[in-house]
Amino acid sequence: MGFGPFFVCAADLNARMEALDGIVERVVTGMGFELVDLRASNRARLMRVFIDRPRGVSVDDCADVSRQLSRVFEVEGVDYDRLEVSSPGLDRALRRPADFARFAGRRIDVRMRVSDPSGRRHFVGELSAADETSATVVVDGRPVALAFAGMERARLVPEV
Repeated sequence: MGFGPFFVCAADLNARMEALDGIVERVVTGMGFELVDLRASNRARLMRVFIDRPRGVSVDDCADVSRQLSRVFEVEGVDYDRLEVSSPGLDRALRRPADFARFAGRRIDVRMRVSDPSGRRHFVGELSAADETSATVVVDGRPVALAFAGMERARLVPEV
């Protein structure tokens, strides 16, 4: 009986996460929800799934999705220890171009992977527009185009 590798190659982990994302997306959308985000930590031993729909998400909705995903993971042979399903919260993550288009006019917080020429990586401002490759955010009265490919993370800023 062996223990397996002590580390997982980043390429292998990325491929596993992409496959898992596809499985979760199919289940969640099939149940009438939108997959907002999927996060795995501790080598995918803990999985967090964030779901939404226009009328909101209840605790019962989260329980239903959790039960269904547990069944599908068993059939698909997905190995995990813990699964958490919840709503995205007020600081909802923005992942897809459609997310950015949907929330135009709202304040967002974006962290880029690489600094711009001025050394800035963090941008907070009003999302004014989005297309398939980038979002335009008005920061300090100046529009800034931010490429989706360069984003580390993007979130809505909760309205107070």
